[in-house]
Amino acid sequence: MPAALLVPGFVVLGVVVGAYGTLIGAGGGFILVPVLLLLYPHAAPAQVTAISLAVVFANAASGSISYYRLGRVDYRTGFILAGATLPGAILGAVVVDRIPRQAFDVTMGIALLGIAGFLFFRPGGLFTIGLNARFVVTRHLLDAQGVAYTYRFNLALAAALSVAVGFISSLLGIGGGIVHVPLLTSFFAFPAHVATATSHFVLMGMAATATVTHLVRGDYTGFLTVTLALAVGVTIGAQAGAALSRRVGGRAIIRLLAIGLGLVGVRLLVLRG
Repeated sequence: MPAALLVPGFVVLGVVVGAYGTLIGAGGGFILVPVLLLLYPHAAPAQVTAISLAVVFANAASGSISYYRLGRVDYRTGFILAGATLPGAILGAVVVDRIPRQAFDVTMGIALLGIAGFLFFRPGGLFTIGLNARFVVTRHLLDAQGVAYTYRFNLALAAALSVAVGFISSLLGIGGGIVHVPLLTSFFAFPAHVATATSHFVLMGMAATATVTHLVRGDYTGFLTVTLALAVGVTIGAQAGAALSRRVGGRAIIRLLAIGLGLVGVRLLVLRG
C-alpha cells in the first residue's frame, strides 16, 4: 500500500508516541522502532533509525516548548548534557550498519529489563554517585506551579555518561530519554519531573544531530512521507503529554518509564536480527 494512503494512521500513531514519550521524557522512539520494524521488515537498520530519530526530534522540540512554559527544564545542566551527547549521536548514526547487532541487542535487552525491574519496584531511586568528587553542583528550580526542587549531583560524571547515552540512543534509534531519565533519577538524584523535562531538552539536540547525519547519508529516501506524517502526530501528542505531566506524580512517571524500558528490552531480545 502506498505510504500516502497510510498517512492518517501514521499521524495517529505519532500522537500516541508523542504523548507517552513526552510524559516520561523518553522521546517515544522505543515505541516507534518496533512498529517500524514490523511494518518495514526489509528496510535497512539505518532507515528505521533515521525515521525514528527525526520523529524523536519533532517530539522533543514540541515537548520542550511545553516544559519551558511549566518551568521544569534545568537549562544550565541541559546545555552541557546535550553537548556531551553529540559525539556519541554522530558515531551511532555512522556505525549503525557496520557492527554486529545480535550480541549487542541481547546484552542491551537483558540490561534494560533489569533496569526496568529496579525502577518499577524502587521508583524513588536508591543512591547517588560521585558526590564526594569534584564538579558537584547544586541546583534550585521553581516551576510555574510554585513547586521548588533542590538537588545535588556530579555534573562532570553526568556529562561523561551522556556521551555513551548519545551513542546507544543513536545506534538503536530510540532517542536518549529512555536511558537518560533513569540515570538522572536513580544515580544523580534528579526529581522525576525535572529529569523528564531536562531529558526532553537534551533529546532535541541529540536527535537533531543524528537526523542531519542520516539526511546527509540519504537514509530518508522513500520514507519522507512516513517521517513527516509521524512528525506531525508527535508534535500534537507532545503537547498532550506535557499537560498530563501536571497531573501525574513523580513515582508514577518513573513506573511508566520502567514499562517503556521493559518494552525496549523485550524488543531487543525478541526482534533481534
